[in-house]
Amino acid sequence: MTDTRLWDRAAAVPAPIDGRRFPAVAALPVGLPSVDELFEFMRDAESRFGTLRLRIVEHAATARGESATQLDVMLRHPGSARVTTSDPGQAVGGAYEVWVSDGELVRTYASAHRLGTQRPVRNRPRGLEDRDFPGSARVYEPVTALPMETLPDTFVHPAGYCQNVLATGRCAVVDAEPLLGRASIGLTCAHPRTIELPADRPDFRIDLVVDRATGVILRLTESVAGVETRRAEVTELAPDAPLPPTAFDFVFPTGTTMLY
Repeated sequence: MTDTRLWDRAAAVPAPIDGRRFPAVAALPVGLPSVDELFEFMRDAESRFGTLRLRIVEHAATARGESATQLDVMLRHPGSARVTTSDPGQAVGGAYEVWVSDGELVRTYASAHRLGTQRPVRNRPRGLEDRDFPGSARVYEPVTALPMETLPDTFVHPAGYCQNVLATGRCAVVDAEPLLGRASIGLTCAHPRTIELPADRPDFRIDLVVDRATGVILRLTESVAGVETRRAEVTELAPDAPLPPTAFDFVFPTGTTMLY
């Protein structure tokens, strides 16, 4: 199924009930949904679980050759999140970066340089709640924030990606093989216009695999002229997973240089 009308409902989330946000679409219909139906389902992905464990492995082609990055995510609504970035398969004690938030403070640490930061959560844009504003002028407000413009944020909070990137290209919903033993659905997007300049060419394409149960993105592939340039794939997905009490505790190691 193909749709060329721009989807602009990233911020059209249902009103909370007793302080909790519930998804507008409980489950996808049998068969293939329309592009709009899939985007609406994906928008509310994070409201389908209370906790989450997620691991993403990204492979990208760069001027130095292929690079690989592993991102481990732990999340508990509302507000608590931790993202650890490292090289997949590296020895214990290797370089890593940590981003931790309790919804009020954000702490980061880079072990390679022993640099740390601590700051209040940045204010998001204000004044965009007016229902008279067009959908394209409004932004998705997450229940639990993740580092902005990162793969974890895109995979768990796909509303903005659907509206601002995918909807600008020619999209089609397709069948997909199960991934991680989970029922999945595919999406292809040809020549999205809202992307980085180097890939703004007519043979640029994005392919997604989306989890049918939660709406979380399971795989994101980018290609140019049929050559794959980037692949980010979920290797572990555990909605409502039990998390240890210390999951979001973090103390800066001795010798850390605080930038701010």
